[in-house]
Amino acid sequence: MAQKKQRDTHGLFLAEGPKIVNELLEAGFSPQLLAATSDWEAPAHLKHEVVLLSPAELAAASLLKTPQQVLALFRQPIYTLNNGAIKDGLTLVLDGVQDPGNLGTIIRVADWFGIKTIVCSHDTADVFNPKVVQATMGALARVQLFYTDLNSFLPACKKDHHLPVCGAFLEGDSIYNSSLKTPALLVMGNEGQGIRPATARHLTQRLTIPSFPPESSGPESLNVGVATAIICAEFRRQQGFS
Repeated sequence: MAQKKQRDTHGLFLAEGPKIVNELLEAGFSPQLLAATSDWEAPAHLKHEVVLLSPAELAAASLLKTPQQVLALFRQPIYTLNNGAIKDGLTLVLDGVQDPGNLGTIIRVADWFGIKTIVCSHDTADVFNPKVVQATMGALARVQLFYTDLNSFLPACKKDHHLPVCGAFLEGDSIYNSSLKTPALLVMGNEGQGIRPATARHLTQRLTIPSFPPESSGPESLNVGVATAIICAEFRRQQGFS
């Protein structure tokens, strides 16, 4: 399950640890295998067979440096892109985000701010990579990801739903001086390249997070997960969330 080819061949993904496994079970994800040590507290009314392991056996099977009571193989869910959700809320769009930890963080951020849909370019990290699954800390149970050609998806959204398409840049309009309304699409770019030119041509607004103080010679940029959280927080603040 550490290999995408094997995950795709079998239609499965690996989750480890009580928090993640329990949240996926409670959300209705279908386990093909549940294996746990005797100290795992399973969700109430669990109907699936559990293979009992010793701590040493769990350690041998786990991909984690410190195994956590339980691991499970789940069926990869098959989602249908909901145009209704896109035209009614804030949708994240990821253009080549390749670090599994960053993708997992972004999924957690989306879950925190009530964002249910993330649309990814085909070269964005695989959501079922074990490192991504672990980094979501269970948020994968509530956020749906889709992989598509952004150069077809973005113009279609503008044409069919008349949605603003905002993108994060080092130079652009300050998020604190911009009117951030939903429904909208928020595009976040690759860790090294940012939003690529082919994607940027579909944007209707370029946004930036101003550094402080403005003349500071600090870091060149923010981590994409951190930047996503800051911009989403400002979207929600302007909607009147406290």
